Amino acid sequence: MSHRIHLAAALERTGWHPAAWRVSSARPHELTTPRHWADQVRALDRAGLVFATIEDALSLPQRDESADDLRPGRLRGRIDAVLLASAVAPLTQRIGLIPTVTTTHTEPFHVATGIQTLDFASRGRAGVRLVVGGSDAERANFGRREATDIDTAFREAGEVADALGRLWDSWQDDAIIRDAATGRFVDADRIHNVDVAGEFFSITGASIVPRSPQGRPIVSVLAHQTVPFRLAAEHADVVFITPDDAAAATGILAELDGAAAELRGTGERLRVFADVVVLVEETSAAARDTAARLDDLAGETFRSDARLVAGTPAEIADHLRSLAGTGIDGVRLRPARQPDDVVAIAERIAPLLRATGVLREDDGATLRARLGLPRPDSRYAANPTTTREKVVL
Repeated sequence: MSHRIHLAAALERTGWHPAAWRVSSARPHELTTPRHWADQVRALDRAGLVFATIEDALSLPQRDESADDLRPGRLRGRIDAVLLASAVAPLTQRIGLIPTVTTTHTEPFHVATGIQTLDFASRGRAGVRLVVGGSDAERANFGRREATDIDTAFREAGEVADALGRLWDSWQDDAIIRDAATGRFVDADRIHNVDVAGEFFSITGASIVPRSPQGRPIVSVLAHQTVPFRLAAEHADVVFITPDDAAAATGILAELDGAAAELRGTGERLRVFADVVVLVEETSAAARDTAARLDDLAGETFRSDARLVAGTPAEIADHLRSLAGTGIDGVRLRPARQPDDVVAIAERIAPLLRATGVLREDDGATLRARLGLPRPDSRYAANPTTTREKVVL
């Protein structure tokens, strides 16, 4: 039997093609409603996908910038991914929910508590995708940050990831007693102050949210080159890569394995997912025609960091099987159009991969369990005395 892979999806408003909101089946008037998102996530949930990520950003481009979002006809505006995931969580059963969070401007304490709350709302299916925000528009919105180089920005992202783990560990699993007779709701000795002085921020105190079902929700990173590869290898559970083909995936895996061996030693192996943009039609010709029509509406040829595969379900499944042969853990499909390609992923591609023995479907009530990752103990349970330490990543 060939190597089996997990299937995941990356949701981006009406789809990853910038003109997707203009197709007849799109629902742009519902973008800010729970229904638009819940319908699609529940379809993916029923199809057995392991998780769905939700895109986010912290700005609209400034009028004097040449960003693609300023072109005529571009979709603008979005709703907060963490809050959206928490709204969808009670409506789903097994699928993991991984909203995007920008590390450059968001305080780790707020991120930690938001993702812990999502973990409770989803009963242990939460994660977070950390991204570095470096645009002028984002900096202008926060008004407190000068432009930074890539190494500095990713050092900060690593410090955020480290702080999240410490805050998630600050309550031991058995910290809540609920002893009404004695009036003790918690055991204060089992709640630990995170006392860290870092290069970019300092934290003194514990999370306000008790330890959540997974202990530590999943941390994920999208990586295209060496600096983010090293961030993922040191701090993430899941990394998304963008190979053009199987040969490129093999090379990326080798670099990630080398970075992981250096930075995490014999720790739990990093889970690697390859990103693919998909546009699904019944025939190859129809897929090409649809892609061309979308490009005409957008006024330019579609560009993406991940490869676009436009074709039939069988053609797309063949491409995914070739990636599976490299030893990756999964693929994250980016639907070019939502909901059209989400429905195709759920009703055509996932069943095809399942029928051919490619789709991996691990049991487990939590996202960690489905990914084969252990539930970690609080780092402070074995050594309750915390000391102030300088974190330099």
